[in-house]
Amino acid sequence: MVYHLILTERARASLKSMSPDVARRIVRKIERMRNDLAGDVKRLTNFEPAYRLRVGDWRVLFDVARWTIVVQDVKHRSRVYDA
Repeated sequence: MVYHLILTERARASLKSMSPDVARRIVRKIERMRNDLAGDVKRLTNFEPAYRLRVGDWRVLFDVARWTIVVQDVKHRSRVYDA
């Protein structure tokens, strides 16, 4: 199943603020995830958004609603789960 992909303004700003090489790598992984949530995807417990995609030291936080993936944010692993 192929999902529709939406990036929030926060996710776009996060990608824009990082180095172009890292941002390209993350975007490629996000695009791959559109096909049946391919990649290192994990459902999170007691955390919002409900899913994460691991791309090296970076985490892509997203939700899934029917056929749509909504990417909420992209953060470094050292800061991603801070309250």
